[in-house]
Amino acid sequence: MTLAATLNVSLGTRSYPILVGPGLLSSPVPAQLIDAGRICLVTNTTLLPLFGASLAERLQAAGRTVVCVALPDGEAYKTHETLHLIYDAMLDAALDRKSCVVALGGGVVGDMAGFAAATYQRGIPFVQIPTTLLAQVDSSVGGKTAINHAKGKNMIGAFHQPRAVIIDTDTLATLPDRELKAGLAEVIKYGLIRDPGFLVWLEKNMARVTARDPVALEHAVMESCRNKAEVVSADELETGERALLNLGHTFGHAIEGVLGFGTWLHGEAVAAGMLLAAELSSQLGHVAETDVARVRALLLAAGLPINPPKVPVDDLLAFMAVDKKNDSGRIRLILLKSLGNAYLEDQVSHETLRNFLSVRLARSA
Repeated sequence: MTLAATLNVSLGTRSYPILVGPGLLSSPVPAQLIDAGRICLVTNTTLLPLFGASLAERLQAAGRTVVCVALPDGEAYKTHETLHLIYDAMLDAALDRKSCVVALGGGVVGDMAGFAAATYQRGIPFVQIPTTLLAQVDSSVGGKTAINHAKGKNMIGAFHQPRAVIIDTDTLATLPDRELKAGLAEVIKYGLIRDPGFLVWLEKNMARVTARDPVALEHAVMESCRNKAEVVSADELETGERALLNLGHTFGHAIEGVLGFGTWLHGEAVAAGMLLAAELSSQLGHVAETDVARVRALLLAAGLPINPPKVPVDDLLAFMAVDKKNDSGRIRLILLKSLGNAYLEDQVSHETLRNFLSVRLARSA
């Protein structure tokens, strides 16, 4: 059997393992962890020939009945209409509550398959097999599932924890460079919000990571998942600490929404959003400009955008106003007290935020 490092998300009866290592998809691991007799394998049209067909064959050889659903590829298809492709396949195959949904793909596939599992017959098991860096280090862990709405990202969804997360780091070999870089935004996030030691490691090793050094990549994935697992174990439903995982996301989701979902990749928008958060934190007197310069340099080393697009400030604020973290009309932001120490801020006035964004957008290249 392929050797894998194992982490655990500790949630009592809903606890589950995260397995990380090379070659897991071609090992006995999937069949061992996906123990339902009938399986709905959700992937996309790009990944079906790369990994989906062979995984389905191995599961069938292990005695499982498998129905495959290949969704169109891209954030633009994270919609109610596409979700029904999964429901249709599950109903046609007469899946029941003892069946299992397997999400094989990036964040879009994982979110949609997870939401289908959360809502089909009021909830059936599912397993995450993330194939992009962003999904491996973030969206596959923690049970957040959702689809987009034209007025907001991930506004329709549910918490539904997977039974297991299987991370085969070999899948990153087929990932386009742009997608790899987008995933690094979520990796960098963990260093900025809670792990200054990991932040220093990233500053020293980003060239190895972007060059796809397998040891460096696996370390980045493991440390990211360790951080995510610790946060989710302490705050499953995002009533406290888990909100800190949204550093850069309020700005980033607004950028995605204004441009149209899929124009910028999620990680690209989050990267620009994290720098905005660091700059606003500096303006409020929390972090020094030298700290902001470190954030900027690390994002550039990862090949990520540091400037938001030049879009109308009012359009950005309109999307920020419907962010899920908001409370009683107040825009709640995740900002930095220092590098490695994030906090939730809900006292920034609309006027201050508008002025900050107006000045910052005017400087965008």
